Amino acid sequence: MHDFHLHSNYSDGRFLPWMVRAASEAGLDGVGVADHCNVSERASMRDVRAKLGFNLDRTYERRRRGIEQVRDEADIEVYDAVEMDYDPRDEDAIREFLGDADFDYGIGSVHGVDGMDVQNPSNFAEMTGAERDAVVDSYFENLVALAESELFDVAAHPDLIERVEPLRGRATEDHYRRAASAFADSRTVPEINAGRALRDEAVVHPTETFLAVLREHGVDVTVGTDSHAPDEIGDRAAFLEELLQERGIESVAPPSLDQ
Repeated sequence: MHDFHLHSNYSDGRFLPWMVRAASEAGLDGVGVADHCNVSERASMRDVRAKLGFNLDRTYERRRRGIEQVRDEADIEVYDAVEMDYDPRDEDAIREFLGDADFDYGIGSVHGVDGMDVQNPSNFAEMTGAERDAVVDSYFENLVALAESELFDVAAHPDLIERVEPLRGRATEDHYRRAASAFADSRTVPEINAGRALRDEAVVHPTETFLAVLREHGVDVTVGTDSHAPDEIGDRAAFLEELLQERGIESVAPPSLDQ
């Protein structure tokens, strides 16, 4: 059992050695440190990076030295990965950065639509139903573009909009089929993500319907706990392992690890 998606203090997680130690204590065979990164040159995104302190585009070489140190001490595999914000407008900048940084694998995430964070319910609370449906349409358009870009090994939490009540349940089977078709033709593998599975909202990405459509299209999946703290890893990894067994799914590694 591997966890291909957790965070460290190089973005919004806890100290790197703590995270790797917790993964080992949880009985995992390998873990991928995939800190957040954004390389957009748009002013709004530069402001977000400054406010949140997400600077992996400048610190990845230092983190790589840290990963090499914990890798030498660990009894599990430790991968040097990244979770990139994806927006179609930023493809050239993303491609250049990923080519220079040469991570073990890359995860792509659609976190925003039309300048709005899709995880912030207040962005959508005052919208009409039609306006919310338009946001969902735009989200899946970006998700399809992510798959078609061939920039990433993994697509994280492929229905992130399910995390926020104003958008939850608005995705349709047509959205899922368009995305599944794009993944079927892409090297990019969607992720089963447990980041909200054990919270009150009990959201598992992808939803059961979306996962069924992905499997119908013959799309492989990988797994990630999306943990930000050491005490999250064990329970989330156990949840994912049980889910895979119940559904008869064998997860795959990010494609770059198999090359």
